[in-house]
Amino acid sequence: MVKIKPRPAVSGVASADRVLTVLSAFRIGDTALSLVDLTERTGLIKSTIMRLVVSLETYGFVNRLADGRYMLASEVMRLNAVYQESLDLERHVLPLLHRLTDETGETASFYVRHGAYRLCQYRVNSPHRLRLHLQPGDIRPMDGAASAQALRCTYERALEHPAPFYSCGATDPHSASMSLPIFGALNELVGALVVSGPAGRLTEERARSFDELFMQIAQDLARSLGGKAEAGQNP
Repeated sequence: MVKIKPRPAVSGVASADRVLTVLSAFRIGDTALSLVDLTERTGLIKSTIMRLVVSLETYGFVNRLADGRYMLASEVMRLNAVYQESLDLERHVLPLLHRLTDETGETASFYVRHGAYRLCQYRVNSPHRLRLHLQPGDIRPMDGAASAQALRCTYERALEHPAPFYSCGATDPHSASMSLPIFGALNELVGALVVSGPAGRLTEERARSFDELFMQIAQDLARSLGGKAEAGQNP
């Protein structure tokens, strides 16, 4: 009887961050990657990658095809399903809306596409007595308002022009707003982060003074939803 030699395990030198580097080399649109592809994308040497994929195969994260290429396996899909089930959008969005309102003094909202319209899904009202009266569940047109512009934004355009949209008087002549689109793990549009207020108070100059804060909070939200760090920045 021929004794099968056990496959080498990942040594202590091949640390967890290298394993994750290999997994992160797979991108949207990839079906399978060759050893050369993995080497070019990770910067790791072939012998290190070969040791790492042994461990990834063992735990069901990667499959080796007959032609020697590698593809993601069922364990990745299982973890994605666990993540999707555990994702509670409200839990991610509302704390950041409260933070926006606390720091800007204006109303913070989260809008999503609803057919040919935009829907206010979550909202934290400004403490000012003079504010816009809109409630979660209200539907608005896809016009020139900042949130509508953000909801029409593509991921590619967002990366090219990382600055918030601003509008004044688009839907209501007395209102102004600034907005950024938020993208998820697959670069899909999740919704739009919005700060709004009376046009006389939320001038473009004042809105631009919030740009850094607004973009940071948008990035934090995108990351919490599985998006890339730059996905929270938009035109």
